[in-house]
Amino acid sequence: MTDHLHDRGLAFDLTTLRDRRNILKLLGGAGLVALVGCGKSNNATTTTALAATTTTAPTTTTKGTPTSIATSSTAAPAVAVPADCSVIPEETGGPFPGDGSNGPNALSESGVVRSDIRSSFGSSATVAKGVPLTIKLRILDQAKTCAPMAGAAVYVWHCDMEGRYSLYSSGATNENYLRGVQETDKEGLVTFTSIFPAAYSGRWPHIHFEVFPSVAAATGVGRKLATSQVALPQDVCEAVYATDGYSQSVRNLSQVSLQSDNVFGDDGGKHQLATISGSAPTGIVAALAVPV
Repeated sequence: MTDHLHDRGLAFDLTTLRDRRNILKLLGGAGLVALVGCGKSNNATTTTALAATTTTAPTTTTKGTPTSIATSSTAAPAVAVPADCSVIPEETGGPFPGDGSNGPNALSESGVVRSDIRSSFGSSATVAKGVPLTIKLRILDQAKTCAPMAGAAVYVWHCDMEGRYSLYSSGATNENYLRGVQETDKEGLVTFTSIFPAAYSGRWPHIHFEVFPSVAAATGVGRKLATSQVALPQDVCEAVYATDGYSQSVRNLSQVSLQSDNVFGDDGGKHQLATISGSAPTGIVAALAVPV
């Protein structure tokens, strides 16, 4: 059950987004990158493919090492360079960033640089429960015709299967799970092992991320290159939310759409819609190319 922080959070999100987009309109707007999702989207200007990988994911919320299961193996190149090399839309980080800009700062904590973000680190070892999810983001340098940006850093965070954000939400204030930083490889790629987030009241299912020029900049809360969000396609959300533990998400998803969402509503989310492989029983892989 989502706590009341999310009601305040939605208002915060909406106000922040409105202010930011009013400024962008005055400046002429930011370029958008067109991406194909495997969900209910008609956009077909760009394709992405997933690198060959085998990932693991949790099946428990107990303290200690997560129980793991294999998810998926797919062939071919990493997340492809999009045909449209416009920068990713700038979005609000929301009221629960955990980056020091609104209360807690997970980025200053030892242990935040990691690829597996399912468990808390530090004084807690609680593991977030949910359908396995692998997040693949490929950071590209828009100024260099979308060349891969090696050595950059990506901070990812999202809610748990109950719609709670670690560090902020009731029942999760002592946790810092589902938050982590990774350095991009020579192909500009980062990969996080996580769980599929809930749909909480008023928002389309999503993943937050910030891009920094380096890990040092990320952990020192230095200059950001981008703040944005990944939209998750409707069909995969419906499949995941039909599984145990996501019952509240079924109702919340039915009350919002990509078109009505206060973040993705500008274009129905097509510029931030993840490409999906895998399945709810075996694990989902969500991939997105991110020109900055």
